[in-house]
Amino acid sequence: MKRKKIAPRILTTFIVLSLVFTSCTKDENDSADTQQQNLEELRMSSEMDDMETVLEDVVITAYEDQETAENRMANAVQAYFSDCVTITAVLQLNHRELTIDFGTEGCFVNGHLLKGQIVVTYDRDPEAQEVMLNYTLVDFYINLRQLIGTRTILRELSNENGNPQFTHTLNLTVIWPNGAQATRDGLKVREWVEGFGDADFTNDVFEITGHWNSTFVNGNTHSHEVIIPLRRELTCAHFVSGSIDVERTYFSGVLDFGEGACDNQATFTFDSGDVVNITLN
Repeated sequence: MKRKKIAPRILTTFIVLSLVFTSCTKDENDSADTQQQNLEELRMSSEMDDMETVLEDVVITAYEDQETAENRMANAVQAYFSDCVTITAVLQLNHRELTIDFGTEGCFVNGHLLKGQIVVTYDRDPEAQEVMLNYTLVDFYINLRQLIGTRTILRELSNENGNPQFTHTLNLTVIWPNGAQATRDGLKVREWVEGFGDADFTNDVFEITGHWNSTFVNGNTHSHEVIIPLRRELTCAHFVSGSIDVERTYFSGVLDFGEGACDNQATFTFDSGDVVNITLN
C-alpha cells in the first residue's frame, strides 16, 4: 500500500480554513439566536405595556364608577365590567376600599381574561384636587400571565390642559405560563382626553406618556420612553397609535403601534433601518 505525504503547508492551510469555516458558522448561529432573543424580549415588553394598561383601566374605571355613584347617591354602574365581575365597596368615614374580584376561573374584560383580585384603597375628599389610589394584586392574572405588585396611581382632577390625569408609579413583576419572568419600573402619565364625565366608557380615550425599564431574568434591560403619545381607546384591547423609543446595550429602535386601527399589530424599526412585525397576544 502506498502512503501519500501531505505537505505541511497544505495541511496547515486546510486546518486554518476549517477553523475559519467553523468560527463563521458559530458566529452566524449565535447572531441568529441573539436576534431571536431580542425579538422575543420586545414582544414580552409590548405585552407588559398592554397588561399595565388593562390594570390601569380596571383600577381607574372602578374608582370613577364608585365616585359617580356616591356623588349621585346611587349604586355604582359597572357598564365596563362583565356580569361575572364582583366589586365590593367598604365605606368607613372618608376611607374607601374596593375589592374587584374576577374569580378563580376568570372573567373577560375588553377582550382580556382576568383572574384573581385587585384591592384599591383611597381617602375620599370630593373637594380634593388630587387623590392617591393604592392598589394591591391578589393572585392576579391577565391572559394567564401573573402580575405581582403593590403600587399607586395619583389622580389629578385637572391638568394644565384642563383634563383629568393619572400618574401610575410602576413596580411590577410579570410571570408567563412558560416560566419566563420580567420586572417593570418607571412612570406612566395617562391623560383623559375624550369622554370624561358622561358615564359612557365606550367613548373614553386616553393619551399615555412616560418612561420605564424592563428587566429580564437573564439580566437584559430595556429602557423605554414614549416619543409619540400612546392612544388608548377603551373599546380596543391594544394601543391604536403612538411610538416608544427602546434602548438596549446592543440595539435600539422605535416600537410603533400604528396610525389608528384597532388591531394587535405593531412594528419595530431598528436603528439600522430593519423593520420587524410584532403580533401582540
